[in-house]
Amino acid sequence: MSKTDLIMNALDQRVLRREERRKFFKLSGGFAAGAVGGAVLGACSSGGGDAIAQNPPPAGSDSDAAVLNYALNLEYLEAQFYSFAAFGTGLPNADLTGTGTQGAVIGGRQVAFTDPVVRDYAREIAADEIAHVRFLRTALGAGAVSQPAIDVGGTDPNGAFSNAARAAGLVGPGQAFDPYANDNNFLLGAFIFEDVGVTLYKGASPLINSKVFLEAAAGILAAEAYHAGLVRTVLYSKGLATPSLRTATDSISNARDSLDGASDLDQGVSPTGSGTTQASNIFPGDANAIAFSRTPAQGLNIVYLTPGTGVTRGGFFPNGMNGTLRST
Repeated sequence: MSKTDLIMNALDQRVLRREERRKFFKLSGGFAAGAVGGAVLGACSSGGGDAIAQNPPPAGSDSDAAVLNYALNLEYLEAQFYSFAAFGTGLPNADLTGTGTQGAVIGGRQVAFTDPVVRDYAREIAADEIAHVRFLRTALGAGAVSQPAIDVGGTDPNGAFSNAARAAGLVGPGQAFDPYANDNNFLLGAFIFEDVGVTLYKGASPLINSKVFLEAAAGILAAEAYHAGLVRTVLYSKGLATPSLRTATDSISNARDSLDGASDLDQGVSPTGSGTTQASNIFPGDANAIAFSRTPAQGLNIVYLTPGTGVTRGGFFPNGMNGTLRST
């Protein structure tokens, strides 16, 4: 049994232990949000396909499939990055087939973690992202897109991570940024993705018509928010000893803002306030403590590492995404 399988089995057992609590909230009528959250988390476990099979989406939900396939492309990217970083291997081919042109993964290798906490976090997030890929593929059935070509390399100065880091000013011309080199680089690589995933799932929710698919997307959004909060927390904590680490998150945030349009909503993890009013910035919310949204086009601008309209490829997806939502 592979390390990935061991992690997946452990998570499945954790889900089973929580099942009785979910049943209680469902049967008691509990809080609506809690009941929905429990149902979605149950759907995202190893038996996730059953929820979709028992509650198929309404006819004519092509837009729902388009949104979920868009999400699947992003989950392929995250799952491959975390799987290589945590386990040293990518996803099996059985999890990558579908409609559209299937592509290879460029780069990726295991991180020699020195901090066991970061190592364990990486393994958990990797298992979650792999589960998201499998869940979305089950939900979409024969309509699931295949994995397109994905660049998660780290030693190429012209690779996606290097170009993203260069746009943020973390490396200079001709220099490579390797997210697999050490714990801190891995965390910064994860930071590039995680906040984007949260804002995209939130922005896509109004586009989904099927209640079943909307609940599934809400469940994944919650998982991504946990991941983003975890990564931001560790970066903030480590930044207490290494201020340049927190400054790097601000630079990445500014780079994302420069790619996704004129708005300035993204935030790094540098503390807010000063003196007795200083506070951490784990949650990048607005004045009402509400997370902001990104459109699918804005998300493409970031993962393609190219601003503007009409962009169909680049960055982490050198040949573009598969599916209908693939152009900015």
